Amino acid sequence: MSPASGILIHSEIAGTPVSEAPPSRPARGHAGHRGPSGDAPRADKRTLFERLVEFVLPGPDSKDELIETLAEAEHRELIEPQSRAMLEGVLRMADMVAGDVMVAAPRMDVLDIDAPYDELLAVVIDTGHSRFPVIEGSRDNIIGILLAKDLLKLQRAPELNLRTLLRPAVFVPESKGLNELLRDFRTNRNHLAVVIDEFGNTAGLLTIEDVLEEIVGEIEDEFDEADATDAVYTLADGSHRVAGDASIASINEAFGVALSEDDFDTIGGLVAHEFGRVPRRGESVDIGTLRFSVMLTRGGAVRWFKVRRQPVPPAAEAAEA
Repeated sequence: MSPASGILIHSEIAGTPVSEAPPSRPARGHAGHRGPSGDAPRADKRTLFERLVEFVLPGPDSKDELIETLAEAEHRELIEPQSRAMLEGVLRMADMVAGDVMVAAPRMDVLDIDAPYDELLAVVIDTGHSRFPVIEGSRDNIIGILLAKDLLKLQRAPELNLRTLLRPAVFVPESKGLNELLRDFRTNRNHLAVVIDEFGNTAGLLTIEDVLEEIVGEIEDEFDEADATDAVYTLADGSHRVAGDASIASINEAFGVALSEDDFDTIGGLVAHEFGRVPRRGESVDIGTLRFSVMLTRGGAVRWFKVRRQPVPPAAEAAEA
């Protein structure tokens, strides 16, 4: 190797090329790189060292390898765990469709257009949602979306027709990609979509929050009081809203019961044990004199229960006496 060649290689490794190849003699392997116009070669700005590293340590060739690379970066403390989780969420979401994250039709909370105002208001209060599909006749016949705040207009002006308050419903197929759906949500300023199956029947619904949670994880909502010290809240109808992570001891104290604390620390763990699995929204189970109905689930766990006291059978009262 000549001294001049050694100087050139050393300069390229240092990242400061001394000279460029003449236009008539493009570097080997880069003749096919064209500029935007397609009529001129595009110079490879990588240094020799960068090209050597890429040859010895090639980058990931698949999504799984990329996820493993992110995990390794977190292990080496190059990125924060939250950043890795979000990046993985973006990668995984690219392969997901609406049917993967929707709330199935049987568990949808809907309003009936022909129901009286008091009944509609009770559903809004009990569920705590901000938007509701409105049905007419059957659950498959969704005629629009009602915002909970719009329902209050009927209280001030009873002569209003509920139909005039409905927003158009957006229908999407189960196979619609989440990436595309999120783009539509942003473009159309819409936060809820009704999912239909291949036969045109209602399969479920999903919100923009459901999609975003696939990226950023759980999003705190109107049910989540970050500074709350009490996990039991009394509702207007006399029932109670109980956090899934509330301790069994606090439930025993609040309701005057004696649920076992031997095997589980939280009421969510006890209820899941009774079901033999993580329960779904709308499902209920009786434990002692309390009925636990699932109000909200997130991330494979129950966030909130609705709890009612069950009347004690006369035979049980006689036995206790």
